[in-house]
Amino acid sequence: MRLGGQRESSNVEDRRGDSGGLGGGGYRQAGMGRGIPLRGGSLVTIAVLIGIGYFVFGINPLQMLAMLTGGDSYTQSESTQPSSPSTPSQTSTNGGASDAGKTFVAKVLGSTEDVWTDIFAASNRSYKPTPLVLFSGQIGSACGAASAASGPFYCPNDGKVYIDLAFYDELKSRFGAPGDFAQAYVIAHEVGHHVQDLIGVLPEFNRQRQSASRSEANEMSVRVELQADCFAGIWANKTDQKGMLEAGDIDEALNAATQIGDDTIQKRSQGYVVPDSFTHGTSAQRSAWFKRGYQTGDMKSCDTFSGDI
Repeated sequence: MRLGGQRESSNVEDRRGDSGGLGGGGYRQAGMGRGIPLRGGSLVTIAVLIGIGYFVFGINPLQMLAMLTGGDSYTQSESTQPSSPSTPSQTSTNGGASDAGKTFVAKVLGSTEDVWTDIFAASNRSYKPTPLVLFSGQIGSACGAASAASGPFYCPNDGKVYIDLAFYDELKSRFGAPGDFAQAYVIAHEVGHHVQDLIGVLPEFNRQRQSASRSEANEMSVRVELQADCFAGIWANKTDQKGMLEAGDIDEALNAATQIGDDTIQKRSQGYVVPDSFTHGTSAQRSAWFKRGYQTGDMKSCDTFSGDI
């Protein structure tokens, strides 16, 4: 991935080495992996969300209604580490302001800000960037305590993405998903959850999940995750148009999506799969929805809430 001319985001909070407090409670719903926290709150008029989907993003109102069926919190993780010599080390925990890992993350985050600012502006909306918190070991968030084992996640309670860069090392060796663009895809996926938060998908999901059965909640969780994968694909499309991608980058992202599918993870960890327990989607689903976003570059193509997935 070519990041030489990409600006660094000013929204990176380096809290490595800060043990922090345990933070407030909440649900973490993982973008690529283990959980994103979800807000609680009273019911609001569904028509508001349908209006946002139709007038801003052109989603059919009937499809929006199909989306509002329920969901649940879930946990799992996904991330990757680069394998090429030019990829920055992810294991630095000194909190230094100029280390390569932080610079890489700041540039990738900056690219997501540029892409989503333009997309929102095309619909006469303002994009509010999400801060990204770097931590080591464990950290307190508005959604509760988190550790490296939790994986990268987005917390709607404070609107921030959390990443322990050392987790990328484990995912490279354990999950076999190396590559700098695979790592960038993880960040783009988490930012995709932030986009869902801004357009009302996550708040509505949280409300609906409270009355959903476990299986219904898991199914909705899968649809939420696959949409975040699709949004990550849109980001890849726009960065490719800017000449930032190199040969093999998309393959790295597709491999990462494959390696962190629920079925692949369950086969690796327990030797069999339990489809009713899926919360993020199969390997085929995750790679397919990322590819759809990449091929179309259009949010309207990312409607995972109606029809088969």
